[in-house]
Amino acid sequence: MPAAFKKKILLIDDDQKLGELLKSYLAQFDMSLTAVVEPAGVARLMEKLKPVLIILDVMLPGKDGFEVCREIRRQYATPIIMLTARGELTDRVVGLEIGADDYLSKPFEPRELVARIQSILRRSAPRPSSAPRLKSDGLILDVEKRAVTLEGKDLALTTTEFEVLSLFLQNPGVVLSRDRILDYLRGIECDAFNRSVDIAVSRLRKKLGDAADHPKFFKTVWGAGYLFIGKVMADAS
Repeated sequence: MPAAFKKKILLIDDDQKLGELLKSYLAQFDMSLTAVVEPAGVARLMEKLKPVLIILDVMLPGKDGFEVCREIRRQYATPIIMLTARGELTDRVVGLEIGADDYLSKPFEPRELVARIQSILRRSAPRPSSAPRLKSDGLILDVEKRAVTLEGKDLALTTTEFEVLSLFLQNPGVVLSRDRILDYLRGIECDAFNRSVDIAVSRLRKKLGDAADHPKFFKTVWGAGYLFIGKVMADAS
């Protein structure tokens, strides 16, 4: 067994057999899986393990995965893939609304899970840019550090939220359709594609304090998509 893996993955699922299966399977893709069967102590485990991604089951003993996802999001922007055995659209929408980056219905093929993980990690990897920082009226997005601040205060954005904001800042004054945004994200798969985009923009608006009736950054263009109305400056320093 290799002495070290590049990617640490945390699985929170009470199915011990699934944990054993995935631990062996993910090792083939240079991923080290730590599996826990209950959510107690997740905050301490996150601090110790520092995973690059979390796989979180909706149905857990003691508290459901939605509550655990909310707890994680209060402190961490680590990508989260939620697992649901029921496969209901409501579960998926709720997961996206509270900050999950993707979801997968049980039962699933391990190779599909790997593809989802790789897609999310590609999206969260730093991208080369001639303008490492993009600024708009107190909002600063640092492409290389993958950090966002508003009036000097750090904003905890999920991978999806960061990518969506980055796309808008690179295209100020341009109406972006839901299809274009989804194409840029490369991987969020949903029965209600348009809803996942609306959720991401809604969460961004809330975190930026952007009121829909008096927008400072985002404007909804009914029937077409969304428009970033703030003035953007590129800072290459």
